[in-house]
Amino acid sequence: MKSPELEITNNDDAQESPELLRVRYRIRFSKTDLLRWTSHRDLARLWERLLRRAQLNLSMTEGFHPKPRVGFPSALALGTESLDEVVEIDLAEELAPQVLLDRLADDHQPGLTIKSVQRIPVEAGKAKLQRSDFQVALPDGVSPDELRSNIEQFLGQETVTIMRKDKPLTVSVKKQINNVMIENGMLMFSLIAADAASLRPSDVLDLLSASDWIERGTKITRSAVILAKECEPNSDAPLAVATSLPASDPPTAN
Repeated sequence: MKSPELEITNNDDAQESPELLRVRYRIRFSKTDLLRWTSHRDLARLWERLLRRAQLNLSMTEGFHPKPRVGFPSALALGTESLDEVVEIDLAEELAPQVLLDRLADDHQPGLTIKSVQRIPVEAGKAKLQRSDFQVALPDGVSPDELRSNIEQFLGQETVTIMRKDKPLTVSVKKQINNVMIENGMLMFSLIAADAASLRPSDVLDLLSASDWIERGTKITRSAVILAKECEPNSDAPLAVATSLPASDPPTAN
């Protein structure tokens, strides 16, 4: 008797797990009050805890120790306040930006205010910093005229040399800084992001003979983060903006 033939089928396709949904959101927030004394590493951990408390379905990295996909295009120095920070998160679920904004804002984390949430198309790629705007209140006793003279002298140089980890670092002034001005009792300037070592806000104060300003009670505030590729709000990149933000006093010297 002839044995019946066995039909062999390839079930590889059927056994493949479905591709997990991965949706990216760009969140803008402020970091003020005592939160400005939180390190960048601790800020990242704070965001992970906040996302879990909001009961979000997080997209995780692969490997033996998966972590939530949370990224920042730029880190702040300890003690620096910010009115405009950016964090990007990937979710394994799709939520309307307004729904996500409300769930994050309901956490009421002291010093952290959610300003906007935007869903980012995959082709947009990760956020990359182009420029940061800063402002520093002039301490009492600082002469605006003397400061303007220092600014003019500083901007007139092609390069400046600063110390970084006990080693001299020479950078191009025009390639890394612009818009240095005094307005309404504030020193305001923009730092252009660079792939190599770049100027920090504290470096600018040192170069303007203002290295003692922080000791005299003022603080550095990042007022805006400008990305290399901003996503215009549309049907593919919907944006939700907080309708009411806590009133914040302008940075002043104590």
